Amino acid sequence: MTPAARTFVPELEARRHLLEGYANFREMPDEVNAQWKAPLGPAEEWDLDITEVAIPGPHGDVPVRVYTPRTPAPSGGRPCLVWMHGGAFAWGDLDMPEAHEVARGVAGRADAVVVSVDYHLCPVPAELGGTVGDRVDERGLPVRYPVPQDDCAAVLDAVRAEPERFGVDPARVAIGGASAGAALAAGVAWRRGSEGRAPWQALLVYALLHPRVPAPDAELAEALAAAPPALAFPPEMSGAVDRNMLGGGPETATPYAYAGLADDLSVFPPTYVENGEFDGFRASGDLFAEQLRAAGVEVDVVTRAGVPHGHLDLVGFAPAAATLDALAARLRR
Repeated sequence: MTPAARTFVPELEARRHLLEGYANFREMPDEVNAQWKAPLGPAEEWDLDITEVAIPGPHGDVPVRVYTPRTPAPSGGRPCLVWMHGGAFAWGDLDMPEAHEVARGVAGRADAVVVSVDYHLCPVPAELGGTVGDRVDERGLPVRYPVPQDDCAAVLDAVRAEPERFGVDPARVAIGGASAGAALAAGVAWRRGSEGRAPWQALLVYALLHPRVPAPDAELAEALAAAPPALAFPPEMSGAVDRNMLGGGPETATPYAYAGLADDLSVFPPTYVENGEFDGFRASGDLFAEQLRAAGVEVDVVTRAGVPHGHLDLVGFAPAAATLDALAARLRR
C-alpha cells in the first residue's frame, strides 16, 4: 500500500483540505483548528450525577470532577477510573471533550465512577509562544515535574482511601489518561506499583511513555508520510514540551516521569494501550507494550484505524466512541 492510499476515516478525510499548506499546528489559525475539531455529531447523553470536589495534594488542592451513574449502586461499590486529560502538560481542562465527554461516556457505558483530574498545568513552552505567567507551584517556581504527577497520585490515593465517599470498590480503581495524561497515569501506576500499591489497571490512550519519541518502523513511517504535516510532532516540538515539563533535557527524566524508562516493569498492573494509526506517538505505545510483555505484565494493544493523535477530543466521532467502548469493557471485567 502506498502512502497516498492510506487515508483517515471518511469523516476526517473530508476535512483534510483544512490542513493543507500548514507545516505544523502552530501555523494553523484558530478558526482552522476550530473547523478541524468541530463536532462530527451530537454529544452522547447519559444519566449521571456530576459533582466537583477538591482533593488535598502536596502542592495544594486538586480539583476533580466526579461522574456517577444514577442507577442503583452495587453493594460492593462501582469500579472506578481516575482519568487525566492530555494537552502536552500545558493545555487542557475538565471541560475539553478528552476530559468531559470521555468521563461521561465511560461512566455511562461501564456503570462506573469516573474521577477526572484537573492537575496543575506547566507553563506553555516559550518555544511554542508561552510565558511562565501565573502557573507556579507553592514555592513560586514554574510548575514542573513532579507537580502534575503528584496531583494525580494524590487523587488515586484519596479515592482508594475513601471508597464510601466516592461509591467505589477500592479493589477496582483503575488509572488512565490520554496523551500527556496517559504519561501521568503510567508514571503513577509505576510509582505506586513500586511501593506494592499498584492500581487495578492502567488504561493508556495515545501515550508518550519515553522522553524521546522512538523512531517509527517502516509501517508507521508510511502512515506518517500519508498524514498532513500539520498533525505531526517534529522532534523540536516534542523536545520543547519535554524540557518544559521536566525542567531539563531528556537525560533528567526518571521512570516516574516516563514509565518506559523503568528497568523493572513487573510491578505494573494489567494494561490497555491504544494508539492511533496516524500518530507518531504510536512508536512509544508499541515499545511500551513490548516492555510490559517482556516483564510478564498482561497487556492488550489496539491501533485505532484511520485516526491521528487526539481523536478523543472530537465530539460525535465514531472511532472515539469505539475507544470509549473499549475502556468501558476493561472496567466491566
